[in-house]
Amino acid sequence: MDKLTIRGGVPLRGEISISGAKNAALPILAATLLTDKPVLIGNLPHLHDITTTMELLGLMGSDLMLDERMMIEVNNHNLTRLHAPHELVKTMRASILVLGPLVSRYGRAQVSLPGGCSIGSRPVDLHLQGLAAMGADITVHDGYIEARAKRLHGAYINFDTVTVTGTENLMMAATLAQGVTVIENAALEPEVADLASCLNSMGANICGAGSGRIEIEGVDELGGASYDILPDRIETGTYLVAAAITGGRVKLKNTDPSLLEAVLEKLVEAGARIDCDETSISLAMESGARLRAVDIATAPFPDFPTDMQAQFTAMNCIAEGRAVITENIFNNRFMHVTELQKMGANLTLSGNQVEVRGVEQLTGSTITARDLRASACLILAGLVAQGETLVEQVYHIDRGYETIEEKLMQLGASIRRLP
Repeated sequence: MDKLTIRGGVPLRGEISISGAKNAALPILAATLLTDKPVLIGNLPHLHDITTTMELLGLMGSDLMLDERMMIEVNNHNLTRLHAPHELVKTMRASILVLGPLVSRYGRAQVSLPGGCSIGSRPVDLHLQGLAAMGADITVHDGYIEARAKRLHGAYINFDTVTVTGTENLMMAATLAQGVTVIENAALEPEVADLASCLNSMGANICGAGSGRIEIEGVDELGGASYDILPDRIETGTYLVAAAITGGRVKLKNTDPSLLEAVLEKLVEAGARIDCDETSISLAMESGARLRAVDIATAPFPDFPTDMQAQFTAMNCIAEGRAVITENIFNNRFMHVTELQKMGANLTLSGNQVEVRGVEQLTGSTITARDLRASACLILAGLVAQGETLVEQVYHIDRGYETIEEKLMQLGASIRRLP
């Protein structure tokens, strides 16, 4: 199992390009199931979760062609298997996104209950309730969801709680349903709007994506399209924190500052200087300046993202002052705390909050990554720690960051992968 070894204390400097967003790519790959025409997807990140999704599509009969620029052509003209097996779905919760497209276009689907990172309860009840409201007959047994419908029909769906994948799944299902579907309390995330833009380019009729109310007028069929995925705002935020925590100066290209305004505001509050244009963000720390501790409370977009909570926890560990990190989205997303404590961080965990009192220096240690964003957090801590840090179980990081050690090395980090 791969490990990363890091020798800390090197300020990051230079330029790197940001990859396409995993959380947009996965639903867009699932959306190709809605048509029998070729769909070209560009700016696809090279990640383990993308490979798993491609494997799942291939298992169902999709024809996939990937070029050297990570542009993929997906053709579902000859899908033979409407089944998403446990051995693939268990590793990645986003696999549930094939459910809506399959039952909408083919009238039936069998999908294993999903897995992924162990960061708390993330039930799919809202997905199933929405599909049932659209006329699907849903049963769950032996760990599988089975759904059937002659043709889905439009429905009024009002989510009790905001769900990103639930919004995406039902929006995809509604594109081929008969009539109009309204989704209230829909997720506002830019990845939802990106999926809607892709679907509209395929011939769907969706309006309101990116707001709390989405309306979808069903059409008889969707066609092919060529679509580029939006930049990854979480990858962007992670490298910005990496520069800030090491006292560095970086420029991130091929990104979109409008996607992470809450993160940028907190970095400025911590003492970083930020400069943006339409497609790049530059961050600089004054030489010798110490970061200031900043309170964080996670919330759905456009507020502070839960996927940046762990990275800011690491940053606060060496900042001046005291900060309180409040996790409002997931109920088990502080698995990085005990590992940071091994490095000398002063953290006190209580319920959904962590109190962080900054120390002047972290010390390298052998630490274990427990989930995707915790992996990023521990790598950031290793970049600033005195001595050598060994991060074990880094397979998590490959689910969400494209060649993270190579990009960090481009910025001057002393980091390498070990088998």
